[in-house]
Amino acid sequence: MKNIQLSTSGVSVSSVVLGLMRINTLDDSGIKALYSAAREIGINIFDHADIYGGAPHRCEARFGDALRLTADERDQIVIQSKCGIRPGYFDFSKEHILASVDRSLKALRSDYLDVLLLHRPDALVEPEEVAEAFDKLHAAGKIRHFGVSNHTPGQIDLLKTAVTQPIIANQIQLSVAHAPSIAFGVAANMGGSEQSIDRDGELVNYSRINSITLQAWSPFQHGFFEGIFLGDRENYLELNKVLDQLAETYGATPAAIAVAWIARHPAKIQTVLGTTNPQRLRDSAIGADIELSREEWYRMFKAAGYQLP
Repeated sequence: MKNIQLSTSGVSVSSVVLGLMRINTLDDSGIKALYSAAREIGINIFDHADIYGGAPHRCEARFGDALRLTADERDQIVIQSKCGIRPGYFDFSKEHILASVDRSLKALRSDYLDVLLLHRPDALVEPEEVAEAFDKLHAAGKIRHFGVSNHTPGQIDLLKTAVTQPIIANQIQLSVAHAPSIAFGVAANMGGSEQSIDRDGELVNYSRINSITLQAWSPFQHGFFEGIFLGDRENYLELNKVLDQLAETYGATPAAIAVAWIARHPAKIQTVLGTTNPQRLRDSAIGADIELSREEWYRMFKAAGYQLP
């Protein structure tokens, strides 16, 4: 699998990220099988969050307990986790960030996180508190790099008024059927078109200009958790026809073609795959190495319901 540089960090990461939100449903052997499959196909970055698993740090603990990585094994991979979502509210306070990271490290059985992402934006964020937490975590060697999730350019710039560490990553919802961050620019100046509305402050262009790596979560979803478009011929008949045709052309699965659509973008966007099925992971991840043509990329874009002026 091809690798990219994680922003300007110098860290080389796979184009596909294994998301571990659902591993609490697996036993130890299942987690080991999933992890082994990921490593065999070249995935070296693993995504957690403190809220995953139905209880605080549950999935992190399942990962740490099942794998019990040696120091050498740990150094060969990139582990990132997220914090900031609490039951009923968001919390970017210094106290919560520090406490959450300590609990994540204990659960993961690791001395450090390669990357810490701030999860959903906290409307009450105080950049100075975030900066103090980041400084303390970085100085202690607990966190090597920092990023965000679901943040707009303005929210990132606000953090940067106090945070001195580079913001190297931003994890956003993106798929061929849910691509407002890309589609609005194609329809710029089209008055009266819903597609032309910029909903995130030109996030993709901002990320490219500022060397922030984007990570696409829910790459097979449409809308806000409205369902999976793969195989949904009632709502996405034309898209599934194109996916099937391109899958046959490239000798891959439709899921792999959906991943290829994300990977084709010159922003070098990573795809977060959250499957717990090792074979499904293999079948989907191969899409990161499929180079769609411009015509094929736009064909999928239009089949998903977006318009070209």
